[in-house]
Amino acid sequence: MNGLLGASLRHSYSPRLHALLGDAAYRLFEVAPEGLAAFLTTGDFHGLNVTIPYKKTVLPYCAALSPTARRLGAVNTLVRRENGTLYGDNTDFDGFLWLLRRNFTPQAGELALILGSGGAGVTVRAALESVGMRTVTVSRQGENNYVNLYRHSDAVLLVNATPVGMYPNNGGCLTDLSRLPSLRCVLDLVYNPEKTALLLEAERLGLAGEDGLPMLVAQARRSAELFRGGTIPPTLSDSILCKLRSEMRNIILIGMPGCGKTTVGRALAEALGRPFFDADEMLERRVGCSCAELLLRAGEEAFRREETAVLAELGKRSGCIIATGGGCVTQEKNYPLLHQNGLLVRLLRDLALLPVGGRPISRAVPPTTLSARREPLYRRFADITIDNNGTVAQTVAAISEAL
Repeated sequence: MNGLLGASLRHSYSPRLHALLGDAAYRLFEVAPEGLAAFLTTGDFHGLNVTIPYKKTVLPYCAALSPTARRLGAVNTLVRRENGTLYGDNTDFDGFLWLLRRNFTPQAGELALILGSGGAGVTVRAALESVGMRTVTVSRQGENNYVNLYRHSDAVLLVNATPVGMYPNNGGCLTDLSRLPSLRCVLDLVYNPEKTALLLEAERLGLAGEDGLPMLVAQARRSAELFRGGTIPPTLSDSILCKLRSEMRNIILIGMPGCGKTTVGRALAEALGRPFFDADEMLERRVGCSCAELLLRAGEEAFRREETAVLAELGKRSGCIIATGGGCVTQEKNYPLLHQNGLLVRLLRDLALLPVGGRPISRAVPPTTLSARREPLYRRFADITIDNNGTVAQTVAAISEAL
């Protein structure tokens, strides 16, 4: 039996990941520190992935270590050998190299900045130095810190190896990337959200970059090889990554008021077996009145503030279908909130078919005028556009095919 060893594992993706690797019996082993020794010596397992806080704690229980685990002083994979002893390895090293090579071609002697001096930072530094890069580790109180790191203006790669920006504390960022003019790539080991504030900034600056999900997938594949004692085709990492991305991303519907976002969203959620959230309905519960009443009573500026607060919470979720209000695109600050974990799908419907009853803005501004005003905003937000002039079933099918 294989599984994951840690102290608190409620939000782990490992069982799903290893199921995709063919290990449906993979289990979570939550073990308190006082029970660790007994579990490692007598526990019913063959292979284990090891997560915090035990990556260093398990070292004395290993009869043998891989060169990588010995170099890093940490183990994330344990295998019980035929003689009953434990072998320790560290596949995070392999995982990071796969993430690196997907996004960046390292050149010997080039400089990489690593944010974070903990265990993840140590692994990143060893991997980068193994491909010939120079590294500088940045920490809060070290010689190289978040105040003076900009003196390393020749850095071509930046890697965040801290939890800053990770769910539920989305939005945190430790650097101003515009002050590092030589950067070509930014990698963030956080994988929830998919696009942290750091990666959103990299995207705005036109830099290559990616989150830590590929690293998670690749280290799991290598661990599974150790558990089985054989090789798994590297191409399986690509297909698993694609599957996980699809499952974890929100599908967010945007478009003109009355274009069918709520109706299509509910049907799409049912078809895909995902939870559905309507931003307008959540806003109404938040303020205790209808959207129309709030607009008439408090004005559009107050309405947009409340709408943004709702989108900030919805945008943190994963794997959901979300229907937004038609005017959410009028606030640029809503884009990163939705984009951080979501694929934005614009629904197009003939203007003559759009209802205006109960919609103060639509009653006050003719649909043709409102559409012309918002058209560049919808184009700016949308990842894909789907025609919604047919049946709901046809639209749901078109979205599913596009995904």
